[in-house]
Amino acid sequence: MRSEWPALSYSSLAIRGIATGRFETLWMILRLPGEIRRQRPDILFCAGNTYTVVAVAMKLLLGSTCPPIVAKVSNDLARRDLVGPVRWGYRLWLRIQGRLIDQFVGMASPMFTEIADAMALLRSQVAIINDPAISAADIPRAERVRSLRDGDDRGTRYIAVGRLVAQKNFALLIGAFAAMAGPQDCLTILGDGPERTSLTRLIAEVGMTGQVYMPGHIGPVIERLKASDVFVLSSDYEGVPAVIIEALAAGLVIVATDCSVSMASLLEHGALGELVPRRSLWCLEQAMRAAAVRTPDPGRARRQASRFTVECAADAYAALFARQITKARNVPNPEKNSHGADAML
Repeated sequence: MRSEWPALSYSSLAIRGIATGRFETLWMILRLPGEIRRQRPDILFCAGNTYTVVAVAMKLLLGSTCPPIVAKVSNDLARRDLVGPVRWGYRLWLRIQGRLIDQFVGMASPMFTEIADAMALLRSQVAIINDPAISAADIPRAERVRSLRDGDDRGTRYIAVGRLVAQKNFALLIGAFAAMAGPQDCLTILGDGPERTSLTRLIAEVGMTGQVYMPGHIGPVIERLKASDVFVLSSDYEGVPAVIIEALAAGLVIVATDCSVSMASLLEHGALGELVPRRSLWCLEQAMRAAAVRTPDPGRARRQASRFTVECAADAYAALFARQITKARNVPNPEKNSHGADAML
């Protein structure tokens, strides 16, 4: 993405000839302290739950010299997919994050209470900034090229987007589609990942090879959404999925699992799509069947999407970072860098 923002300065933690993807978290923990000492940033931004372990490690390794950390909560914290001791351990891990990370950001209003309670935080430690999933210019560009069932005989075109990993539960989606699809219906799953082989095998087993397509990672997603009828989210857990906002911008009918505290609000409690229980094949099948004859409300959907733009979020993030920097500088600390221009990692 460097070509999109050529004026920014980029640092790479990679070493030529060494593939670090399989142990990226450990690699970041090993390399980031040196990068932080070199750049001396005023603030660190942790862009999602996946990397909070790195953020906590920086606090422990750097101590009082660690800049304040702002962490975005990008996934559901209830994690109903976890069981027994694993779920207990996860709850303990959330409390540890709450003790060590300075500020958390939720991506939609319903996340506020979830974050504050799960991490035992003061209200001032949680900010809500709607997920900047799209730009304002994307909304008019997302207008669909085909109205739902506009007279052709090609059936209903379902679409899903995401990494091919267990969290997204595309096996459930494929099973539900196989149970309800007519001969002219099709399902496209955009994305790639480690479950490609098993999902391809499942598609063949349910006899959907000619109707379910997995073309891989293809962009821009909005172009594929514009040519579709129904967007389906089958995840076990999410935060505020950017693809839902993109689907709203495209004015699609939406079917989604109840995979986060924010989903009901995103779909305006049924006005913009149907929410079904997680991991219920029958409920997902029935909702997908009903979606094929549902009339969308693209105007209302785009108004909802317009709340989640980069333009709305940018100033809010800048103000939040500035408050954290000011707060940190007001705390006496002779080791902390207080000179030079503001920087961020």
